[in-house]
Amino acid sequence: MKKQLFLAAYLLTALTATAQLVNDPVIMTVAGTAVPRSEFEYSYNKNNTDGVIDKKNVEEYVDLFVNYKLKVQAALDARIDTTQAFLTEFAQYRDQQIVPTFVTDDDMLEEAHKVYDQTVESIGPDGLVSAAHILIRLSQKASEAEQQAAKQRIDSIYGALKAGADFETLAKSLSQDTGSARRGGLLGWFSKNQTVKEFEDAAFALQPGEMSKPVLSPYGWHIILMKERKQFEPFDFHKENILKYLEQRGARNSISDRKIEEMVKNSNGQLTKESLIAMRTDSLSAVDPSMRYLIKEYHDGLLLYEISNQHVWDKAAKDEAALDSYFKKNKAKYKWDEPHFKGMAYHVKVQSDVKAVADCVKKLKFDEWNEALRKTFNNDSILRIRVEKGLFKKGDNKLIDREVFKKQDVKVDSVKGFPIDATYGKLLKAPQDYTDVRGLVTADLQDELEREWVAELRRRYTFTVNEEVLKTVNKHE
Repeated sequence: MKKQLFLAAYLLTALTATAQLVNDPVIMTVAGTAVPRSEFEYSYNKNNTDGVIDKKNVEEYVDLFVNYKLKVQAALDARIDTTQAFLTEFAQYRDQQIVPTFVTDDDMLEEAHKVYDQTVESIGPDGLVSAAHILIRLSQKASEAEQQAAKQRIDSIYGALKAGADFETLAKSLSQDTGSARRGGLLGWFSKNQTVKEFEDAAFALQPGEMSKPVLSPYGWHIILMKERKQFEPFDFHKENILKYLEQRGARNSISDRKIEEMVKNSNGQLTKESLIAMRTDSLSAVDPSMRYLIKEYHDGLLLYEISNQHVWDKAAKDEAALDSYFKKNKAKYKWDEPHFKGMAYHVKVQSDVKAVADCVKKLKFDEWNEALRKTFNNDSILRIRVEKGLFKKGDNKLIDREVFKKQDVKVDSVKGFPIDATYGKLLKAPQDYTDVRGLVTADLQDELEREWVAELRRRYTFTVNEEVLKTVNKHE
């Protein structure tokens, strides 16, 4: 019977998907794969919202979309989608969208009733009270004299209240519970078993408007004023707040996990969690294009990231020889409008260390300076140097502005404990090598690798665009 139900569900899904294709013509074919108009529209509309700076018209977006599809196909051909790393990461993204859909509004309402019933049970038949208090703190290890002083003070306050003094005013000025004192002693609503027994017994014995005599608890002496009493409101009164609380606490996921576990258990070995979620994904995708393309976006986006890393991003960022070669071929692109200082501004305690620092690094490569300085001058609990190393232009560092760029009007802030300032390095009119402009060179090399890769993909794979269908994008019923 269960097999028949599953088969029926799949047939219904297939019929629904077939019906949708009638009104969803193919807009392009990329590497032998047909792309429906709805998929192109989903991508185009999502990436061309009002907040997008570089908005594209439909014709301009076609090239970007084709390139995207070609890269995804290259990733599929490289079988990236079969790696365990990809499968695990994709499952995490997919499950974030699919798992909560196992929960219905009725499920959430049932869970809300459980929370409400547990709350009612914990409150008990005596309901809730809202009270205020004035506290004179008393340590349980207090001396006899301290105990007498605290008792005299609480009795004095009680006498003033009995004589007509305002409770809220005295609570603000005299209560040693600073949190409630700011509110005139108000504690808010509470039920039994939420505070110490001595305080609880005295509070619940009062009716609204009544005030207790001084009550001793482990915290000290209290005078309690009963404000209100009530029973917990009906479920409908709290329903929305409980549902909001459940959503914030991620109850949907825990309910989903529980339901999925039960469904797998009741399938007598026919289902696993993975197969159940996959079936759910297929059925939702068949009737909800937004869900279908969101899941596809996760899937293809992960493929795109990995294949682009291999061919462009990591390839450029980590290939030192390629970066060096690209810089040397394109030096003219990286000229500066004004000189830069490649070196360091440093601060030492004694004059002899000024020369010692320069001697330490003068025969080393620039990227070796930090480690050498750390080992030589700051290798124990005593720090001998404070240093800022890098490539500086005017305005980047006050000491370098004064000492290297000769801006005499610059005031250099002293470094506490390191009274002697110095600089060491070279003034460069233009970058010496790619490391001086590494970020720019890396970005430019990535752009070049991207262009070459896209050109190679366009030679390797075939693609066609249906111009007539393209004209109907966002212009159909």
